Amino acid sequence: MKTLVASTLTASLVASAAMAGGPVIVVEDEAPIVVEEKPATSSGVLPLLLIPVVLCIALCGGDDDEPRPD
Repeated sequence: MKTLVASTLTASLVASAAMAGGPVIVVEDEAPIVVEEKPATSSGVLPLLLIPVVLCIALCGGDDDEPRPD
């Protein structure tokens, strides 16, 4: 009877020691992704805005003639 109890106790200790801690999972860190941002201002927009302003000044301005006496 002592041998049966001893072998059962030994088997339960070995089984619990084998399951202690669970599996080892290794997670590798990935390298961070670097994304370059575009500048806030674009040089292509400025000429498009200046062209209508210059045309309006050239075509709409210059009304400095004195009124005609009627």
